[in-house]
Amino acid sequence: MLTLLKPKALPANAHFAIVSPASTPKPEKVEQGIVALETLGYRTTLFPHALDKGPLYYAGAAQDRLADLHEAFANPTYDAVLCSRGGWGSAELLPHLNLDLIRANPKPFLGYSDHTSLHVHLLKEIGLVTFYAPMCAADFSRPYGYDAASWTHALTGTSSWSLTENDGLRTLRPGTAHGQFLGGCLSIYNQSLGTPYAPTVPTEPTILFLEDIGTKPYQWDRYLLHLRYAGHLAHATGIVFGDMSQNVPAEEYAYLEQAILHALADFAGPIAIGLRSGHVDAPNITLPLGIQASLDLTAAPRLTYLESAVV
Repeated sequence: MLTLLKPKALPANAHFAIVSPASTPKPEKVEQGIVALETLGYRTTLFPHALDKGPLYYAGAAQDRLADLHEAFANPTYDAVLCSRGGWGSAELLPHLNLDLIRANPKPFLGYSDHTSLHVHLLKEIGLVTFYAPMCAADFSRPYGYDAASWTHALTGTSSWSLTENDGLRTLRPGTAHGQFLGGCLSIYNQSLGTPYAPTVPTEPTILFLEDIGTKPYQWDRYLLHLRYAGHLAHATGIVFGDMSQNVPAEEYAYLEQAILHALADFAGPIAIGLRSGHVDAPNITLPLGIQASLDLTAAPRLTYLESAVV
C-alpha cells in the first residue's frame, strides 16, 4: 500500500478550479452552481474548456480537458479541483495524466460517477486521497444539493466523524468491519478491471462503497460477481451500497436487495445500503476515498471515518 498523500484542508474562502474532465455540462447549471458556491463564501474560476462541446458528448477534445485538469492542480491560485458533472470521458485521460505534477501539487479533487476512474487511478499510483463529492452543475445547482455536514468534516480536517441512518444508512446484514474506504460508481469501477487502470486488488482490509444510476437488479448481481471473481472482495470486511432511488423505483427495492444478497451469499461481512452519496436527488454526501473507516451494523447503523482526509 502506498503512503497516503493527503491534500491541504480547504480554507474558508477556498478558490475552486471548475473543470469538465468528462461530458459537457449545461451552462445554466454551471452558473447556478457557481452562484451557490460563491454564496457559501468560496471563490471560483470556470476553466477555459469546461463548457466546450464535442466531439460527441465530451467537453471538448481530450487534450484540452487534460490541459485544464493539469493547470487546476499546478496553479497555486486554486485550493481545490471541482468537476462540473460526470457523464463519460475521464478514462480517456488516464494514460496521459502527469502524475508527478499532481503528486507535487496535491489538492482536494471532487467529483463522482464517471470520475471514479480518476479517483481509482490517483489513489493507486500516487496515494492521493480524493473525494466522492457533489459537483458544480450536478449538485450545487440544485436547492439543498450538497450535504453541508459531511462536506465540512471531509474537507476541513475533522479527525473522526460518522454517518448514520439520518444519512440513509440501513442494515442488510449485521456485523462490524474496519478498513481502508474505497469504491465509487459500480459500473465505472468494474469496467476498469483487466486494464492497467483497475483498482489494485487489496491485500489489507477494506470497506467498499458502491453506487450507480440506471442499473437493474441483474446488473448489480453481475457486477458484484465480477468483483468477487476478480479478487476485490477477498479482503473486504464490509460493503456499503448507495441510495438506490436512481436505479429502480421504490417498489423494486426489495427485489434489488435480494439480487445483492444473492451475489454476496459467500461474503461474510456486514452490508449496509442507502447511503445518500453520488447519484441522488437529496443533499449529496461527501465521502473521502483512501482513509481508514469502520462500519458498525450491530445496532443503529454507523459508518465512521477514523482519520482526517486532509492536512
